[in-house]
Amino acid sequence: MENVKNILSKCDHTLLGQASTWEEIRAICDDGMRYGTASVCIPPSFVKRAKDYVGDRLQICTVIGFPNGYNTTAVKVFETTDAIANGADEIDMVINLGDLRDGNEEALLGEIRAIKRACGAHILKVIIETCLLTEAEKLTMCRIVTEAGADYIKTSTGFSKAGATPADVKLMVENVGEGVLVKAAGGISGLQDAQTFLDLGASRLGTSRVVKAVKGIEGNGY
Repeated sequence: MENVKNILSKCDHTLLGQASTWEEIRAICDDGMRYGTASVCIPPSFVKRAKDYVGDRLQICTVIGFPNGYNTTAVKVFETTDAIANGADEIDMVINLGDLRDGNEEALLGEIRAIKRACGAHILKVIIETCLLTEAEKLTMCRIVTEAGADYIKTSTGFSKAGATPADVKLMVENVGEGVLVKAAGGISGLQDAQTFLDLGASRLGTSRVVKAVKGIEGNGY
């Protein structure tokens, strides 16, 4: 099933639960390597152990300022530097939503730029938590993320009141600048849902359910 393999290759296979154990993290790393996912997205405290475990066989993604985004910029930069030192390949940061509501675009721009500098050549994805934003705020963040030089804009943490929607992904794809990609995350229920977001232009998907769905069809010849 080449189409299934393509979907898997766009997935950041995710486990970010507060009570996640090393056994569970190791299991999603095994799944990520087995199914060829883009990465596994895991809590920062597991990054070093996971990277030591997978080596170069799998990209390790982690989260910064997660899930609320209201850490100071200095804390987020430290988190980023520490995560990369521990072996993280990709960083998913949460914006300061209060700064956005206050119209403090310079603070948002400065923070994303500072974290991108800390990332160096590593991929930076910027989580804007679309379910809490107005359409105007979403458009503002498309512009700021582009101007800041981040690699991706991402819909959601998966920890708020809703996740990715087709309308939000379409809006982001149409309004980010050249070179900025879109990651849909939160509430992606399975393969059909995943394909819908990819068809709309998303380049990455944050989900745990796609691998589960593929496991469910393995008996049919995958």
